[in-house]
Amino acid sequence: MTAELPLAAPDTVRTVAVRGIAARVSVRPGVGRFVHEPPLLLCNGIGVSLEVLQPLVDALDPERGVVRFDVPGVGGSALPPLPYPIAGLASWVSALMSKLGHREFDVLGLSWGGGLAQQLAVQSRKRVRRVVLVATGTGFLMVPAHPSVLAKMATPRRHRDPAYARRIAADIYGGTMRTDPEKGAQLLHAVTRSGPKRGYYYQLAAMTGWSSLPFLGLIRQPTLVMGGTDDPIIPAANPRLQARLIPHARLHLYDGGHLGIVTEADELAPVVERFLDEETPS
Repeated sequence: MTAELPLAAPDTVRTVAVRGIAARVSVRPGVGRFVHEPPLLLCNGIGVSLEVLQPLVDALDPERGVVRFDVPGVGGSALPPLPYPIAGLASWVSALMSKLGHREFDVLGLSWGGGLAQQLAVQSRKRVRRVVLVATGTGFLMVPAHPSVLAKMATPRRHRDPAYARRIAADIYGGTMRTDPEKGAQLLHAVTRSGPKRGYYYQLAAMTGWSSLPFLGLIRQPTLVMGGTDDPIIPAANPRLQARLIPHARLHLYDGGHLGIVTEADELAPVVERFLDEETPS
């Protein structure tokens, strides 16, 4: 007789008003052994909606609680009246988690969302239990991508033009996109929702002049730093540096590209799971 696999609670996608901004959120409640555990908050990359992270959510323990959201001005979240700094967004995200009833949470940030995760770790240190940084850097003080890659990242065109996304996927994402660029176009167009162009530029502006490098030593939570060895956007020197400067960090480099946590979720989600399941030091 085979053991039955645990069933995940269904995701609920709804709109929540936070400080006057209508936010589109997806919540999967924790069940079973995770019913009283802090959920995992997922912070997405630039210009994409919460659906992009679905392969990762599907690969995580189905009993683990997961919260996803569209950044203001992206996907189904309302455009804020003015651009915001990353510290202001971190405060808004903390308010969102309070509104959802979560005093404590773990956070995983991918790419641009990794900057938000680092800011949350120091700004809401009493609420963030564990941190996972995936394919992310330290802001303007980091080992930069090639100028041709940065030029392609400067506009939201790849999110709006499937043919263009297919053409540049190998150059900017690396990894399996080099042999299957259609996968990149699918991630950006088949599942994600586009918001107004201004939302993308607000995200870019939020990181202007920001760097986590001066405060990495203040991130005291257990931290898992993950990076791909074939990531054109975030060269591997960046996760190596983060893991060296964050006091309680460990490094996991994988053979893959910028979106490996999504395209190879079955391989990398267990790494995240093992880290989150470890006993947190008092």
